[in-house]
Amino acid sequence: MVGERAQNHLHCYQLQTGQFTYEVTVYHFSIERHFIVQFDQYDPGDFYDELFLAPGQPRPEAKLLIERINSLSMEELQQRQQAAQNALFKLGVTFNVYSDEQGTERILPFDIIPRIVSAREWEWLESGLKQRIQALNLFLTDIYSEQNILKDKVIPEALIYSATGFLKPCMGLKPPQGIWCHITGTDLVRDRDGQWYVLEDNLRCPSGVSYVLENRRVMKSTFPQVFSRVNIRPVDDYASQLLETLLNLAPAGLPEPTVVVLTPGIYNSAYFEHSFLAQQMGVELVEGSDLVVSDGYLQMRTTKGLKRVDVIYRRIDDVFIDPLAFRPDSLLGVPGLMEVYRAGRVAIANALGTGVADDKVIYAYVPQMIRYYLGEDQILPNVPTYLCWEPEQQQHVLHNLDKLVVKAAGESGGYGMLVGPHATPEQRADFAERIKAAPRNYIAQPTLCLSRVPTLFDDRFEGCHVDLRPYILYGKEIYVNPGGLTRVALKRGSLVVNSSQGGGSKDTWVVEE
Repeated sequence: MVGERAQNHLHCYQLQTGQFTYEVTVYHFSIERHFIVQFDQYDPGDFYDELFLAPGQPRPEAKLLIERINSLSMEELQQRQQAAQNALFKLGVTFNVYSDEQGTERILPFDIIPRIVSAREWEWLESGLKQRIQALNLFLTDIYSEQNILKDKVIPEALIYSATGFLKPCMGLKPPQGIWCHITGTDLVRDRDGQWYVLEDNLRCPSGVSYVLENRRVMKSTFPQVFSRVNIRPVDDYASQLLETLLNLAPAGLPEPTVVVLTPGIYNSAYFEHSFLAQQMGVELVEGSDLVVSDGYLQMRTTKGLKRVDVIYRRIDDVFIDPLAFRPDSLLGVPGLMEVYRAGRVAIANALGTGVADDKVIYAYVPQMIRYYLGEDQILPNVPTYLCWEPEQQQHVLHNLDKLVVKAAGESGGYGMLVGPHATPEQRADFAERIKAAPRNYIAQPTLCLSRVPTLFDDRFEGCHVDLRPYILYGKEIYVNPGGLTRVALKRGSLVVNSSQGGGSKDTWVVEE
C-alpha cells in the first residue's frame, strides 16, 4: 500500500506591486511516499498457492502482477474491484438460482486478482485435455454402435445400461464427422503437491464460457499496464472458433448453413450465456416453440415464413429435446426432431447421448478408455475414486465418511454431495443410508487440499480454494481455449466453488515466461 506523510514548511515572502508592499506567508508541503507491500501479511498456508512460492515470494510468471498490485493503495484496489463488479452488472453477466427466495437472477461474484498458469504448464494441460476428449469421443462412438469395450469387459455392461445419460434411441446414431462431444468443459483441480487432476467431465451442455470472455474484457480495463507488459494469451476468439466448429457439422454442399442456439428460455440458469454466445456468433437464439419439423427438415419460424435450420447448438438436456422420442411431457423441445437428426438433415452439438460420459461412475473408467482406444497412458490423472457399487469399496467409504467427499453420479452444480470432514454426524448418517439404498448412484473421493489464490476481502487478501474449467472445441481439429473459468470458493474455508453454492470467478491468465 502506498502511504503518504505530509511535512509543513513555513516561508515568508515580500511581494511588491507599485507603491504597496505585501507580506505573504506560504506553506510548502513536501510529501514523503513510503510503500507498505500489500501482500506482506498474506500467508499461502499449507496449500499450493497459484501466485506465491512462499510468503513474499511470487512465482516467476506472477512477478509483474504482484509488483503492480503492490504499487496501488488498498483504497485503489477496492475501487477497481467495485468498478469491475459494476461493469459486469452493466453487461448483464448473470446466472439464475431456482431455490433462492430472494430472487432468481444474480450477478456472478468476481474477484480482480487473477489466477496465473505458465505457458509451459498450459501446453502439458492442453495435451492431456486433447487426449481425454479423443478417448471420450471414441467411447461414445463405440458405446452407441459395436460396444466393443463392453464385450472386452473393460467396463461392466450394467454400469452403462443403468446410467441415466445412456439413451437407447441413440443406438446406431452416426453424428456428422463422427464427432459427439463438440463442446466440453473439463473440471480440473490442483492438490497440495501441485499435481493436477481431472475432477469431472461436462459433455452435455457445459456452461460458463461467457464469464471467461466477459471477465477478460473487464480485467483489461482493470490492469491495463499489466496487459501491456505481460504476454497473456488471448481468449476472445472463442466465439469465432465455436462458430467454425458448428459450421463444420453442416450437411455438405450448403453455401450458407443456418446455425441457431437452442435455449430453454429466460428462466434457465445460463440464459445470459445462451444469448451472449448467439450474439457473439451472429446467429439466432431460438426456443423450441420457434422451430417446427416440416417437409422432412427442421424449420425456423420467421417473419418471412419458414427457414431451414442446419445446425443446432443446443443448451437443453437430451431428454427434453423431442417429446416424441424422449419425455412426452416436454414443452421445451421440437416434436419429430430426432427423426430429422437421425436422417442427417440437421446437426446437433453436442450430439444426443453424450450424457453417459458425464456420469461420475463412468468417469472412473476414463483411464481405461485411454488405454483401450488410444493405446496410451493417461496424461492427466483422475482423482482417486471409490465406486460404491463394489462391496469392498462401499465398506471402505461407509467407514471413512468423515474423510471423503461423496457425489451422486448424475448430479451437478454442487448438489447431491457430501463433504465428509465438514458434515455433521447426522448428514453422514443420512448419506450412509443413501449409499446402501442405491450404491450405483454414488462415488467417493478423498478430500483434496485444493490450491488457493489470493482473494480480496474488504481490506486484506485471503487464500481461497479454486478449480479450473477449460473449454475444448472438437471440429476439424481439437482447440483448447487458453485459460478457462477459474471458479473460487468465496465462503471462507469452503471447498465448493459452484456459483449456486456461493462461489465466484476469477480471470485465468496463461502467461509466457
